[in-house]
Amino acid sequence: MAEAQPATRFGVLLRVGVFAFLELAGLVIFSQLLAPLGYLIAATLSTFAAAATANTLAMRIYERRHLPAIGLAWNAASARHLLIGFGGGAGSALIVLGGPLLVGAAEMKPSADPSSWASLGFVSFILLFGAVGEEMLFRGYGFQVLVRLAGPYATILPTSALFALAHYGNPNSTRLSMVNTLLWGVILGCAVLRSGALYLPIGIHFGWNWVLPLFGVNLSGFTMKTSGYAMHWKIGELWSGGEYGPEAGLLSLLVLVLLFAYLFKMPIQPQRAPLMHPREEA
Repeated sequence: MAEAQPATRFGVLLRVGVFAFLELAGLVIFSQLLAPLGYLIAATLSTFAAAATANTLAMRIYERRHLPAIGLAWNAASARHLLIGFGGGAGSALIVLGGPLLVGAAEMKPSADPSSWASLGFVSFILLFGAVGEEMLFRGYGFQVLVRLAGPYATILPTSALFALAHYGNPNSTRLSMVNTLLWGVILGCAVLRSGALYLPIGIHFGWNWVLPLFGVNLSGFTMKTSGYAMHWKIGELWSGGEYGPEAGLLSLLVLVLLFAYLFKMPIQPQRAPLMHPREEA
């Protein structure tokens, strides 16, 4: 399929700038429209809506393609990547939380929040939309055309820094939470490059986010308890992450090394990435 090619480096930067403007405008508009639903729901769904709108418009205006071409086309490899990603994200969370429980550095206690399938389903729905929205926002059109222009390393680091800055305003964020989030951005960016699509990073993102509330710990500063139990730490905030959650702790920093190794050891079949490697297409 023929696609519009930017003639100059300035042309690519202009497209990324327009894409960023569409994202910011969408976030402002959708967050206002969804504000009555509550902060967490509004933030999650507005991110998804803004990212979907910005990616759709940028793809139609500049590439003459539809939204799935950013790496959302569904096939057998997509399903496999999603499962591999979910296993890596969920497994990393289980190591961070299960390890301290096994050695007595933490314990589970019943919480005042009742558990229910409805609550679990609702939180899962919100977390899934949040993961998809953030991946489209930070690893979608803008990320992929920058890879084409500047290469992977010059793209992953600045976009990962933006990913970390986007979490700076979360409740109880710390310097360590910012460092960890930046490294998460690096891993998720590498997942896009490794797979050529968004399903691998979506799986990692969702798997990690889904497990944390099951243990009753905060996720990026937000409380979303679903199991009727809460994890109580017996070690300091430097390791546990304190009120921000495990993402602000050294345990998460250490497990990121394992997740990075997992990402490059798993058998991942790369998909065609028309935005990053347009010459691969006939």
